[in-house]
Amino acid sequence: MGLGFGGLALIALQFALTGRLRWMTHPFGADIVYLFHRYMSRIALGLVIGHFLILYIWFEPELGDLNPLTARWELTSGRLAMACFIGLIISSEFRKRLRLRYEWWRYLHVALAVTGFAAAIAHVLGVDRYTADPGQRALWIGVTISWAALLIWSRALRPWLQSRNPWQVVSNTHSGGGVHTLELAPLGKPLKKWKAGQFAWLSIGRSPFALKEHPFTISTAPDHGPNLTFSIKALGDDTARLIETSPGTIAYVDGPYGGFSVDRKPDAAGFIMIAGGVGITPIISNLHALAARNDPRPIILIYTNSDEDSIAFKEELEHLSKELNLKTILYLDDPPQGWEGQSGRVNAESLKAHLPEESRDWPYFLCGPKPMVKVVVKALNGMGTPARHIDSEVFELV
Repeated sequence: MGLGFGGLALIALQFALTGRLRWMTHPFGADIVYLFHRYMSRIALGLVIGHFLILYIWFEPELGDLNPLTARWELTSGRLAMACFIGLIISSEFRKRLRLRYEWWRYLHVALAVTGFAAAIAHVLGVDRYTADPGQRALWIGVTISWAALLIWSRALRPWLQSRNPWQVVSNTHSGGGVHTLELAPLGKPLKKWKAGQFAWLSIGRSPFALKEHPFTISTAPDHGPNLTFSIKALGDDTARLIETSPGTIAYVDGPYGGFSVDRKPDAAGFIMIAGGVGITPIISNLHALAARNDPRPIILIYTNSDEDSIAFKEELEHLSKELNLKTILYLDDPPQGWEGQSGRVNAESLKAHLPEESRDWPYFLCGPKPMVKVVVKALNGMGTPARHIDSEVFELV
């Protein structure tokens, strides 16, 4: 019974972790909170399954009839909740293998979460063994009210506020490497208190109630004015449609979120930035911010791609190199004839060759595919770079 209550408490917490509550995400970064949510969801499901299995193996009479047509409603409700939670984990962990489109996965995720938690609360209150006490019943009713309030805020009130503050796409430019940069102008209030490297949830050409928004880094710097730019590469799902967006299209923005920002390191002597593929986007945002402030500190950027055609923001990087104390080192897996940059993949040897000894205490910003980040972090640790100086942004939130 303790496992069941513990699992339910953790499941209730998941609604807060995914509710985009700024006071909760700000200290850690929204990407870290979402990653924590994924791990805690697995633990919560393990507790719920443990609750059921202990009863099934040692206390089977407590379960009653397993046939939902003849079983007591409150016990069937508990089994329905467990089935929903199992479906949540499977559909989330294997979304791409199951070929679930992002937007359909979101609808399924919300439906299973709401149904599962409602069924679990009905199970707890219906069994009534440990909630007959007024204090205990008040506790779980309070949890239910808090859960309902989070749902109303995240699925109704916040989209309604977004609908009253639309944005408009004013340009769509090709930034190289298959990346398109959309510039948005506010038709209402501009975004407030955002920092370089942060991201926002973006919905273009659709209602903010539609659950078809995507997280993208704001690729411009806050120093450049109220307009926002989002740099998007067609990687499947809805992104192929987004890169074809025409100027004049209405959009909705929910943000800012994230902590992948040089503004969090005001006393740094310099910066090391390592990006792979479209992971250059938050790096570009930070570089633009430093350029706008005429920041003289040294910056070393290591940028890896599969081939020359995959390099995004190549011209921008050349321009920024003239405005900043910036050294850019390009790596290609498959370099063309006459390539003057580096070839192969970034590893411990290449990092030692390019990073001066004094940079060990500089902040390191890493963004790119998970295998690349894993190799780089391991190499940096081996070089004596303290873990507290390494900031890596989770490349995919979902």
